[in-house]
Amino acid sequence: MAYSIVQVARIANVTSRALRHYDEIGLLPPAHVGGNGYRYYEDEQLLRLQQILVLRELGLGLDAIRDVLDRQTDRLAALRVHHEWLTAERNRFDQLARTVADTIERLEGGMRMNAEQLYRGFARDSERAQTLAEEAEQRWPGAMESHQRVKGWSDEKWQAVQRAGAEASARLAELMNEGVAADDPRTIEATGAHYRWVCHFWTPNQQAYLGLGRLYVDDPRFTANIDAVAPGLAAYLCDAMAAYARARLSQ
Repeated sequence: MAYSIVQVARIANVTSRALRHYDEIGLLPPAHVGGNGYRYYEDEQLLRLQQILVLRELGLGLDAIRDVLDRQTDRLAALRVHHEWLTAERNRFDQLARTVADTIERLEGGMRMNAEQLYRGFARDSERAQTLAEEAEQRWPGAMESHQRVKGWSDEKWQAVQRAGAEASARLAELMNEGVAADDPRTIEATGAHYRWVCHFWTPNQQAYLGLGRLYVDDPRFTANIDAVAPGLAAYLCDAMAAYARARLSQ
């Protein structure tokens, strides 16, 4: 069954203008264009639009969304990842809502809250790092050594490691913006700084580092974070990591 652009706009609660824009940038071409010039959409396009809207809700920009969708090879697996993330975000926001509600109730009653109660539900940087380690462990046994490495770090150590990661990303973004190829010797050399940063958490071999690069583009959470530095950086970094792994790392 084909749906007109007006019908899709109404069903999906988006504007026809947005759908036309998605077509113009290659994000969501219609199934076909009728003789009257109207765009028509079928089930395949409706499913892709659902994914676009989900990823928009998760904070991704349109360029990042197009890259994620164009690279995915298994739609069902991708939807499962999106569902897990939405469920996790729902649970986190439920906790945040309870924290704010408790704060309102106590303030209205003239009661004090202790410091820990004020911040229930807020994610810590260390927890995000742990999430990465746990997901990496599922793909490459041994990655959970990350937890043992970082659990005793001081704030100063965390800050130093974060600076190293930011500097590595900034350098790679510069090379990408200059049009330097991902497998250029300069890029491979710069990727070495990224690899050394990863080694603060765990020490990947060739296959693990290749897999981590794929995770950066396959998982919208990581794509969004990396592309916040520079649009397209996640895909460029993935290719640079592949070049570095093949040139410098053993299997």
